[in-house]
Amino acid sequence: MILSVVVTFLVAAGLTPLLAAGARRRGLLDVPNARSSHIVATPRTGGAAFVPAFLVGMVIVETQGALTYEARLVVGSATVLALLGLADDLRSLSATARLLVQAAVACALVLVLDWQLLPSLLPSWIGIAVTVLWIVACTNAYNFMDGIDGIAGGQAIVAGLGWAVLGFVIGSPPAAAIGLLVTAAVGGFLIYNWAPARVFMGDAGSAFLGFLFGAMPLAVGEDRPGSMIWAALLVWPFLFDTGFTLVRRIRRREDIFSAHRSHLYQRLTIAGSSHSPVAMLYVILALIGVVASIALALHTAGAATFTAIAVPLAAFFLWRYVTSREAHVAGRSHSFPFSS
Repeated sequence: MILSVVVTFLVAAGLTPLLAAGARRRGLLDVPNARSSHIVATPRTGGAAFVPAFLVGMVIVETQGALTYEARLVVGSATVLALLGLADDLRSLSATARLLVQAAVACALVLVLDWQLLPSLLPSWIGIAVTVLWIVACTNAYNFMDGIDGIAGGQAIVAGLGWAVLGFVIGSPPAAAIGLLVTAAVGGFLIYNWAPARVFMGDAGSAFLGFLFGAMPLAVGEDRPGSMIWAALLVWPFLFDTGFTLVRRIRRREDIFSAHRSHLYQRLTIAGSSHSPVAMLYVILALIGVVASIALALHTAGAATFTAIAVPLAAFFLWRYVTSREAHVAGRSHSFPFSS
C-alpha cells in the first residue's frame, strides 16, 4: 500500500506542471470573466493529471488483490465522468448533456451492482432513483464548489483520509485503498493549486471526485444506511453550501440555472477574505464530519448526539460568519460613501 501511495503522489506532482505547461503553450486556459474568482488566465488540467496518477496507484493495489468487483466498477464509472469533464474542459458541453451522461452512468452502476441506499421495504425503483439522484447531486455539488484556489483539493484530501480511516475501522481494504490514493493524488496536485493557484483541477477533476465520493457507499458494499451517512458527513460543507445556496436562490425567485457568485464561499471572498483562509475554513469544517463518521462507525457512545449537534452548529457558524463579514463590509462602505 505504501508503494502505491508514494508512486501516486509522485506521478501527480510530476504530471500536473507538465500538463499545465502544455496547456499554456496551446492557449488552453481558463480566462477570467465577471463571475471568476481569479484574475490570471490559468490552465484547467489538474484533473487530467491527478486522475491518471490515481489510476496508476489503483493498478498497483490491484496487483496486491486489495480491490473488489464493486470497487473496480465505482472507480471505472468515476473515470468515465472524468473523461466527460475533460471533454467539457476542452470544448464546453451543454449542462443537459453533462447531466444526462452523469445520470446514465450512475444508473448503470446502481443497476449492475443491484445496490440502493433505501431499505428494501420500499419499491426498488424508488431506491434506485434516490441513489442515482444522490450520486448526481454529489457530482454537481463538487463541481459548483470548485471555485477558489485550494477549496476542492482540500476537501478531497479530508474526505480521502476519512474514507481511509473508515476502511481500516470497518475492515474494508478497497475503501482504505481508494481513500489513501485520492489523498496522495490530490496532494500532488494541491501543491500547485493552493493560492495563488498555478493550475485548476477543471471539470475532469471535480466530476471525478464528486462522483467517486458519492458512489463510495457502493464500493464499501455493506451497512447501507451507515455508509450513506458517512459519505454525506465527509463532504458535508460542500453539500450544505450547495443546498443552502440553491434554496436561497429559489426563495429569491432567481434563475437557478444561470451562472452566479452566491455560494457561501464566494460571498466570503467577495467580502474580502482571501482564498487560503476560506479554503482552510472548509477543511476544518470537513474535519468535523470525519470525526463524526468515524465515531458512528465505531459505535462510540454519544456519536449520534455529537453528529446531530456538531454538524448543524458548524453549518450555522458558517452562515453567521458569512453574514457578519458581509455586514462588516457594508458598514465600512457606508462609513466612506465617497470611496470606490
